[in-house]
Amino acid sequence: MRRNISILGSTGSIGRQSLEVIAACGMDAAALTANTDVRRMEEQARHFRPKLAVMMDEGAAADLRVRLADTPVRVAGGPEGLVEAASLPEADTVITAVVGMVGLRPTLAAIRAGKRIALANKETLVCGGELVMAEAERCGAEIIPVDSEHSALFQSLQGCRGRGEVKRLILTASGGPFYGRTAGELEGVTLEQALKHPNWSMGAKITVDSATLMNKGLEFIEAMHLYRMPPEKISIVVHRESIIHSLVEYCDNAVIAQLGAADMRLPIQYALTWPDRTPGPAKPLDLLACGALTFGRPDPEAFPCLALALEAARTGGTAGAVLNGANEAAVDLFLRGKTGFTDIPRRVARAMERVRAVPIRSLEDILQADRQARESALAEG
Repeated sequence: MRRNISILGSTGSIGRQSLEVIAACGMDAAALTANTDVRRMEEQARHFRPKLAVMMDEGAAADLRVRLADTPVRVAGGPEGLVEAASLPEADTVITAVVGMVGLRPTLAAIRAGKRIALANKETLVCGGELVMAEAERCGAEIIPVDSEHSALFQSLQGCRGRGEVKRLILTASGGPFYGRTAGELEGVTLEQALKHPNWSMGAKITVDSATLMNKGLEFIEAMHLYRMPPEKISIVVHRESIIHSLVEYCDNAVIAQLGAADMRLPIQYALTWPDRTPGPAKPLDLLACGALTFGRPDPEAFPCLALALEAARTGGTAGAVLNGANEAAVDLFLRGKTGFTDIPRRVARAMERVRAVPIRSLEDILQADRQARESALAEG
């Protein structure tokens, strides 16, 4: 099947790699969206000729209209443009590669339009998993994970006849750049140090989340919703080499894992071609060059963001939205040099104490929890 794809967040790391996969596999780009990177969006639009190009920033959208005036590409701006790209009739698949809560509304729009969702925006399920998965079931929309760990679980579950056969899901974590350090040793960590991930090349926000282990906590919550699993049937193991991307342990104690090079183009492509496999641009895995594969336990005392995420997972309701909103606000402060690395979990913990989690009855419940959490995380003292 020749897919026609909308990429939400095409100028970011996942978005750029998605375009590589599309080009290599002979697929088409129906819509591309970005925030402010007009130069890169112009290059992408001229090369892939989508029907629609969207800039979240209205000033950037005005600039792009001028730049693309000699092309048939239509330009839109703002959050409504993002929703339009997600529900564009010409697209059959939507890659949600935007970062943060901004991905929730367009993902719901894509689901309601019956698209296949290639989900790279974990915050969508962390904040609104109950609502999103129920809507996907109602609308008959497919949600195929793009995160390497969730793609690994998805692939390892292909031979499963029913969830009752699953004993537990095992998420692997690289441990980030600071694995093995104590809480005291993490005081004074710099932004430059936090952005040096040992295995993956990613955007700044997710790289910081990997350094605090919040990323793994978010993936834990995401796994609960994607695979309808209670928290007690999900485990996390540190695997520094990032060769085994995740594992499924079955009731007979057989363990099935997915291995591969640290190359996001593989899970991106699988989300687009599933249930088929085709040749693609991802790097092959050389087992003879891997060396020893090691495993260890995460340390929630040194990395309290992980403990906070597991607490939110057990609480349910809007707790995930509170966790995520506070974390987004705190990480943004850290990226701008306005707070310290170890202040991130402190700000998140404060928000979780102050903003009460409630059952999710509507999208507004999620949005309100997100707003309150951000305000709490940004407050001083």
